Amino acid sequence: MELRHLRYFVAVAETLSFTEAARRLAISQPPLSQQIRDLELEIGTTLIARSSRNVSLTPAGAAFLTRARQILAEAVRARDEARVIGAGRSGTLDIGMTGAVLLGGLGGLVAAFQIFAPGVQVRLHEMPPGEQEAALGAGRLDLCFLRTPGADPALLAEPAWHEGVSAVLPRDHPLAVRRRLALADLRDEPFVFFRRADSRFADHLWTCCIEAGFAPRIVQEVVEAHAVMALVADGFGIALLPDSARRLAPSGLGFRPLAGNPARADVSLVYPREHSAVVGEFIGFARTRLGRGAGSGGPGS
Repeated sequence: MELRHLRYFVAVAETLSFTEAARRLAISQPPLSQQIRDLELEIGTTLIARSSRNVSLTPAGAAFLTRARQILAEAVRARDEARVIGAGRSGTLDIGMTGAVLLGGLGGLVAAFQIFAPGVQVRLHEMPPGEQEAALGAGRLDLCFLRTPGADPALLAEPAWHEGVSAVLPRDHPLAVRRRLALADLRDEPFVFFRRADSRFADHLWTCCIEAGFAPRIVQEVVEAHAVMALVADGFGIALLPDSARRLAPSGLGFRPLAGNPARADVSLVYPREHSAVVGEFIGFARTRLGRGAGSGGPGS
């Protein structure tokens, strides 16, 4: 028994006419009659009673009609679902990120994608950058957003958005009177830093300081941007943070851009070379949406 047998039977059962059913199906009547006979032979009972004057359903045919309609409807749903999944518009998407990247506007990008592809369930996972790349390799994440991604040959990385770095200091700090600071102006200051063991971005900031002629004197190392700002507000030292961190900055802190932009906090979209249709759909959507604001500070620009 094939789906065409069910379609042919339903057409005859609904029209109670072989002639009308053949016209609806765009086939000639003899093949239609033969298909119905083949179906009845396979089932082992008569489904359609035929006479010279009319066509009617037998009790078995009436019962079979209900089931046949259900099977055909389910087949259509299965086909449509497969098409949606194949196009990347259904399924789950596990995205790795840090809280700092979320501040940069990732939430807005994900929210827009949910409207674009409501059949995709997006799950955000906050974890350190190194753990994100390991989770990608293990298949626990589908993609992630990272600053200064690694060089794993199994992963691809492409620019997502650009972001600058600012000096963060208490508003009553002597350097806070300046609108812009050179990185070398900070050489004698105590620093609150991201923990370098967990962050290549921290290594990038360290390298920028070395290139500016000094090694930063680190007094505290923490993992998250909000912890950095809390320690700066309490007077432990100054810090270097992505510009987006000002969204959560306490009122007593000042952000001062760095002259010449010696440090960057650009974010990359990182994903496996071999990936699902859902990942491909998100990548395409992100490229289109972020292309409108590339270089302007984040996805929401």
